[in-house]
Amino acid sequence: MADTTNLDTKLADLKLFQNVLIECAQKLMAATDDGTIRERLEKMITSDRENLSSIDKVISQVGSTAQPRDIAQKHAEKVSQMMNGSELTLYDKFFQFELLKHQQTMNGLVIHKVAQSLDDKLQAAVEPLNKVNFENRAHQEVLKGVLYFVGTREMAGKEPDMGLWASIEQGIAALKGVVSSVAS
Repeated sequence: MADTTNLDTKLADLKLFQNVLIECAQKLMAATDDGTIRERLEKMITSDRENLSSIDKVISQVGSTAQPRDIAQKHAEKVSQMMNGSELTLYDKFFQFELLKHQQTMNGLVIHKVAQSLDDKLQAAVEPLNKVNFENRAHQEVLKGVLYFVGTREMAGKEPDMGLWASIEQGIAALKGVVSSVAS
């Protein structure tokens, strides 16, 4: 089996930030009065918790005992400070959340590809990340819509065009179709 020290550490970082994403979504849910946004965040939290279990499964199958890097822990603390603080507007907080979700998606994709390139046993062990990555990508699409709604309200003081949710739902349905075909 290949030397997986770096991969183990990246998996520990991935788990750390999956927890941070759950915490951020909970804080954002409490900070918004919009029922539609709250509903989407609740679904995201449920999915993220399931994805955390998948990440734990991967870590267990790889046999990793690595801890997150110090820089990752500092980053996680900084994100938590921003989400708890009053310096950022709600739009800014959602924007930071979307950026973190993007980072998590890309890290998951890279870990999955690296494991595929190292050996077959490792590739099989990280396979559950495939679903996690697709779901995180779908969450990014939801967050684009949330940013549009929150940003329009915050910057223009107006209600945004409600037709956007329909196009977001179509995009998510397409991504879920891809996930289903990959999973089977």
